Amino acid sequence: MLAPQDLLERFGGVARGTLLQQYGCSRRALAAAVDDGRIRRIRPGVFATHALDRKVFSAAAHGGELTCADALRAKKVWVLPDPDEVVHVWVGSAGRTHAHSGCTCIVHHSAGTAQVGLADVATALVHAYRCLTPEAFFAAYESAWNRRLITASDRRRIRGELPKSAGWMLDLARPDAQSGLESLLRFRLHLLGIRLDCQVEIPDVGRVDFVAGGRLIIEVDGRENHASAERRHNDLVRDAAASARGYETLHFDYAQIVHGWDTVVRAILPAIGRSAG
Repeated sequence: MLAPQDLLERFGGVARGTLLQQYGCSRRALAAAVDDGRIRRIRPGVFATHALDRKVFSAAAHGGELTCADALRAKKVWVLPDPDEVVHVWVGSAGRTHAHSGCTCIVHHSAGTAQVGLADVATALVHAYRCLTPEAFFAAYESAWNRRLITASDRRRIRGELPKSAGWMLDLARPDAQSGLESLLRFRLHLLGIRLDCQVEIPDVGRVDFVAGGRLIIEVDGRENHASAERRHNDLVRDAAASARGYETLHFDYAQIVHGWDTVVRAILPAIGRSAG
């Protein structure tokens, strides 16, 4: 029989006692593991390892699963940085909540039955729509789709649970966005009425992030780009090949897109005008 702490590790560090008992851990064994300090009892019937993330711990103490942006980050979905320390908890459609020390939890009710741990990606996206800005939700949605963390059934479910006014964002979303920065840029330019062709193959150049106005290449450079002289050299070679074919190329990095958007717009609008001239 697996020790309680080993079983908990296999369930992501937290589980209900009823689940652990299905795998041979008796109530006596669980109580002994708590008394010995090998595991923690979050509240009656819910147990955790000592390494469990504090927000997941708080969500379980409150009566449900950690959801919204924190759950998405834990599942490797791209989400804008947020210093928010509030714990978002999914408790299902009609789950009970429990008072606990230092509680500042925000409760999310939606269809389904919550357990403990992390909410699934589709559920967390539904809740993220309520809490994040529209562009932050859009970037997270495209990231989850690109990473194949949501299925066609999940996307139908999300559409059904969001208000009809969110439909245009779901229609705009694509599965081939390579980064959250690309999603942010495309979302913001869409609001300005600028149409982008995405992931375009250009002879002698290769695949580029976006083409606007027929002749303007827009490349989004993440934090990892240009980390080496070789990458920088490859970009220069691509830009030269694009110029030889009549394209102008603009590169924007994380800081420009997230913190200096006005400078991005001031560069793109005149360049689109030049490409159309």
